[in-house]
Amino acid sequence: MSMTSSVLAFPPPEAEASAVWLAHKLAYYADAWDVAEDLANGVTDIVVIDARSAQAWQAGHICGAVNFPHRDMTPESLARLDRSKVYITYCDGIGCNGSTKAAWKLASAGLRVKELIGGLDFWRRDQHPVVTGDSPGEWPQQATARDCGC
Repeated sequence: MSMTSSVLAFPPPEAEASAVWLAHKLAYYADAWDVAEDLANGVTDIVVIDARSAQAWQAGHICGAVNFPHRDMTPESLARLDRSKVYITYCDGIGCNGSTKAAWKLASAGLRVKELIGGLDFWRRDQHPVVTGDSPGEWPQQATARDCGC
């Protein structure tokens, strides 16, 4: 007797359709390991934006990030950004939509953007460098992105 599958109640799409959809998903999001690896390797094509308030940023932020609260993003302030960069937005974590609001504002201004999956919460869980205070901070020479096992 065959059991009814909850997983297969909605059959998966054909492989080609899955590949297209998953490529689109990866185009919109970056994870902590990939961002940490790029920062550790000195990749200059990305800019990590902390979309939270200045007070939250000072209490702890991704090493190398710049603080640009989504509430302060205006067409005028966004026009000053380098259009050759890809911006990675983050906030506290999956329970916060500040990174989504920032990403939307950046994209609406014609800038290329991705959201950091899990925000600062997942970044800390993966034990990547966090800095406090007003400075973006320098990526520590001894800190490198570790293999996440993915």
